[in-house]
Amino acid sequence: MEHQNDNSSGSKVWFITGTSRGFGRVWADAALKRGDKVAATARKLESIADLKEKYCANVLTLELDVTKPEQVKAAVEQAHAHFGRLDIVFNNAGYSLVGTIEEASADDVRALYETNILGPLAVIKAALPLLRKQGGGHILGTSSGLGHVTMPVIGYYCSSKWAFEAIHESLAAEVKQFGIKVTIIEPGAYATEFGSQESLKFAAGMDIYTDLKTQLFDGLKNMERGDPNATPDAIFKVVDAENPPLRFNLGRHNLPWVRAAYAERLATWEAWEEISNSAQG
Repeated sequence: MEHQNDNSSGSKVWFITGTSRGFGRVWADAALKRGDKVAATARKLESIADLKEKYCANVLTLELDVTKPEQVKAAVEQAHAHFGRLDIVFNNAGYSLVGTIEEASADDVRALYETNILGPLAVIKAALPLLRKQGGGHILGTSSGLGHVTMPVIGYYCSSKWAFEAIHESLAAEVKQFGIKVTIIEPGAYATEFGSQESLKFAAGMDIYTDLKTQLFDGLKNMERGDPNATPDAIFKVVDAENPPLRFNLGRHNLPWVRAAYAERLATWEAWEEISNSAQG
């Protein structure tokens, strides 16, 4: 079989969305540096032109807006045809919507879900027939620690990641039979451009939430952030593993936070267990 999930067969072939900046850029660059081949995509081709200049034949740069399913299908198929296979399909494109549950409009939420959920789904659906045919592959998706816990003011972004988590968990069970692996990458807070105007959209504000937002953003300013350039080795360990995890925390902050959140949930469910059981009939 051509596809191997250790690196003994030589370089891997990656398809990565959202490579113009942030994690997508760091991981595409690191994969190319280690001698892998990468189909790098971004909404604007000029934003990734330097990858082409630097890595020549090892990189294929493609213009891709993940909210356009036909463009997604064409890009995935072109990448597969160009390199002859795809070992790793990595959904990394996404953004955050800033706004309380009351503030954000239905259109704001639809646009967020188009990019954060329907976009990755289009990539997955385009890739699956190709991965099946070649006998395997590894689908990765960038979620967040906020796929398990939430914060006020970015609740809709959190909800997109909760949906992302559920979709990938179901997918993993469905495609295991085809030798296809699935891993959800869950970064904590990192010093990427994710907090930039390019990666954030703001819902129209209501004055009653101004104090809450100020408090939240002041707290975020003081949060310790990880170094994105410290992450590639961890990602390589995941993609080179014989049995990669379904979920992988990136950085040291998520696990204590998630552990506390689940302990609180269990305590609440257990406190109400008798009443819950009484409703069984």
